Amino acid sequence: MSSIGIDLLGGFDLKNDKTSVAVSSGSERLLAFLALHCPTFVPRALVAGTLWPETPEYRAYANLRSALRRMKDAGRCAVEAGPSEMRLAGHVVVDIHRARSLARLVINASVPSEGVDFSSTIETLSADLLPGWYDDWALRDAEDWRQLRLHALETLARDFVAAQRFAEAVTAASAAVRADPLRESSQASLIRAHLAEDNQSEALRVFERYQRRLADELGLRPTPRLRRLMTGLCGAITLEARRI
Repeated sequence: MSSIGIDLLGGFDLKNDKTSVAVSSGSERLLAFLALHCPTFVPRALVAGTLWPETPEYRAYANLRSALRRMKDAGRCAVEAGPSEMRLAGHVVVDIHRARSLARLVINASVPSEGVDFSSTIETLSADLLPGWYDDWALRDAEDWRQLRLHALETLARDFVAAQRFAEAVTAASAAVRADPLRESSQASLIRAHLAEDNQSEALRVFERYQRRLADELGLRPTPRLRRLMTGLCGAITLEARRI
């Protein structure tokens, strides 16, 4: 049997023996929906109503049948369809499920590098789920993944600081900041990584850049906790400037 995989991180991709397979937009959405719900069987009525919520029921069912009919060999092999329910076939590999397991491993591991490759881990945790998709069901899963991967990246940064592996800590924290520049816990992770490495100027630049962006985009100030993190550093810099 050929190896069939579905990638949802960074965009949809159906692969047959690592070769991308073109599918229609309706078939693509169907496969993505089933991939997010596998290995659970999903009622056909729920699939049709979720994927085509603004169409009459009979038309939604017709669209579902059309999406199934348009699938070529790899797509058909990826779906187990019964009279009243369907699911993704058990042999199909879906990247988001592996990614979620990796993120949970990172969050729960006692050693940052245990069981994971650093470069591939950062790459996986930096990828959005189905970017550019605006269906409600896709957005919900995308937000769940965003929260999980950000917590994993922040955990990596914290644990690498504790292990005095500062380059990895900065890389992990920077990936979290790129994913959500307005998230204060990610900014704090990056600042702590720079301070742990005695790079005070880098820490100050991160704080000032975040402070400006927070004010410009949301009209907010950093929380007292983050300001306290910077109090000693800013005070020391002010004192040194006065001496000069």
